[in-house]
Amino acid sequence: MLVLGFDTATAACSAALCKDGETLASRHEPMAQGHAEHLMGILNDVMAGAGKDFDDLDLLAVTTGPGSFTGLRIGLAMARGLALAAGLPCVGVTTLEAVAAGISPAEQGGAPVLAAIESKRADIYIQAFGPGREPLGAPQAVLPGALKAALADLSITDGRIVVVGDAAARAADGLAGGGLDVELSSAPDMPDAGIVAALAASRWSPSKPASQPSPLYIRPPDATIPKNGGRLRP
Repeated sequence: MLVLGFDTATAACSAALCKDGETLASRHEPMAQGHAEHLMGILNDVMAGAGKDFDDLDLLAVTTGPGSFTGLRIGLAMARGLALAAGLPCVGVTTLEAVAAGISPAEQGGAPVLAAIESKRADIYIQAFGPGREPLGAPQAVLPGALKAALADLSITDGRIVVVGDAAARAADGLAGGGLDVELSSAPDMPDAGIVAALAASRWSPSKPASQPSPLYIRPPDATIPKNGGRLRP
């Protein structure tokens, strides 16, 4: 199966073309802004690097969040457009599960995992996963100081825990002084597009009805339209 996976929900724009679990070509460009201008070029570069055309694809995979509102809309719009144009199925993968999946089994060592991603606010996006990478709770936005309580609600109060993501250091600071043995992972701190593709391939089946991925918004956007029809306020 030939799968094109990409991520624009975080502080990078990345894509990877994978066939049966092997990455044929990939590109990762850190960027805080400019995803819309760079995404199509990155996708074309990845396809050309593997000597493939979009007509060769079997599946599309895209991150659905949490992350940047603008980045999410860019990635999902591109995925939906390509899926419609090429008649392809498309599977969504969350940024938190993609980051957590980047940890090797040897590094995890049977411990629970905490994926932590920057929200560009005081809080951080988090989700805990068990020894088998099963979600232990829903994604949420919490202040680092409230992490101990959030994990206690999931019955994670002591022992070793591996923390990964671009907010891992802030999460570790919030967990300091408790009963947990916090270990910062050496895995990539942003979603690997190859892992996004692999996760999508593992859960897609031709027998499942096709559906378009939806964005995972944990909180409302910063800008809202006032009821009185006035100017936008942050």
